[in-house]
Amino acid sequence: MHAKPESGTTLKESFWDIDSWIFDLDNTLYPRHVDLFAQMEVKMNEFVSSLLGLTLEDASHLRHSYYKQYGTTLRGLMIEHHIQADDFLEYVHDIDHSVVEPDPLLASALRSLPGKRYIYTNGTQDHARKVSERLGITDYFHDVFDIVWAGLDPKPNRAPYERLLSQTGIKAERAAMFEDLARNLKVPAELGMTCVLIVPDQMRPVFQGRWDAEGSEAPFVHHVTDNLGQFLTDVLAATGRRQEPSPAKP
Repeated sequence: MHAKPESGTTLKESFWDIDSWIFDLDNTLYPRHVDLFAQMEVKMNEFVSSLLGLTLEDASHLRHSYYKQYGTTLRGLMIEHHIQADDFLEYVHDIDHSVVEPDPLLASALRSLPGKRYIYTNGTQDHARKVSERLGITDYFHDVFDIVWAGLDPKPNRAPYERLLSQTGIKAERAAMFEDLARNLKVPAELGMTCVLIVPDQMRPVFQGRWDAEGSEAPFVHHVTDNLGQFLTDVLAATGRRQEPSPAKP
């Protein structure tokens, strides 16, 4: 297994041989302050309230308990109430994506990364498409892996990460994973990936609860940044491995 980067490892040492770049979507490819999840929380509460005849407050409490117990609200609803996943996913991701602004720095860095770039999200393909279109980065990814592709088995569970490696042929020791939740980096680090935690702007409003995120000091967090576009730009400068800018898709 690939040795994890030690604390204080330079960008050049960590990324000089990386040729697979795997990005979470929400609060990773766009800044946390955009807060699309606030819209999705409202939709999830409405769905649970309507499904079970609960007040919105009680629906919110139940949803949080399912999230903690099962990894996602959806998985909890499927296990406890046998709902159809498609209905939930379509309703929850029907939100206003116009608040996501183009990110030219991120787009420039992504298209110059050597190797292949992927999105791996607990959301849906359609949600990922809408976000990436708003950011202006759609053409710079080779594939998108969503919760449906994962068989509705969410991060941080190990099986979908292993399936991702198996299906794509990615070598974990030559892969980097970017996430906004530290707990979702534990398995990638164990598999041998270089792991980058995306934190809120200015390294501020932090992680709520140890279960939800174990913080930047976690042994499976190798690098921390509050600006993904700048971080990738710095990686390219440090490694000198910039490839000729070209879209991933024809």
